[in-house]
Amino acid sequence: MSESKDNNLRDFIPEPALRRLPWYLAYVSMLRDKHVEHVSSTHISRELNVDASQIAKDLSFLNIKGKTRIGYNVVHLEKELRNFLGFSRTHNAVIFGAGSLGAALMQDSGLSRYGLRVVAGFDINPEIIGAQIGGVPVYSVDELDSRCRRLKADIGIITVPVDHAQDAADMLISAGVKALWNFTPVRIRVADGIVIANTSIYAHLAVMYNRLDNM
Repeated sequence: MSESKDNNLRDFIPEPALRRLPWYLAYVSMLRDKHVEHVSSTHISRELNVDASQIAKDLSFLNIKGKTRIGYNVVHLEKELRNFLGFSRTHNAVIFGAGSLGAALMQDSGLSRYGLRVVAGFDINPEIIGAQIGGVPVYSVDELDSRCRRLKADIGIITVPVDHAQDAADMLISAGVKALWNFTPVRIRVADGIVIANTSIYAHLAVMYNRLDNM
């Protein structure tokens, strides 16, 4: 599948379907490790609790179709999913805010399995500037622009206190970053052409606590 075709499909595929694709990838990767050759949408449905017809529809967006009574070839399905999701390509990223959460992400070697290569961290704390966390160097925020451009970073990960989130986003965009992964509960404002993904740990906690309180 060509990159231009991938881009067209990403514009077309509904976001809920796009969010389910990594589930399928994780599962078929496990099957491939077990040397399973074929898997049906019914089997995936049982394991992931997603309707089999929904799985087939999601995969049809990628022009992937299973064979009657055989299902999907596991190796082929894994490859197509990984390529489509961008996990087979390397994306350089920098972390703005090398505190506890930022440091944890720098030490998460598993991110590289999904194409995310953290190449630098930035902070204002003189005690960690110049250090390495998980093999990733931490620089002063003053060096953000020059380092980002030199490292060809196209993704900025924001793990700062909420009152600095918008400033961090503005600085990263000014340094040439094209996508932001925002771990703060603040809804950051960005210009058109900048991709933003919000991952609010606090929002997920609120949902979990609410469900617990109503059990």
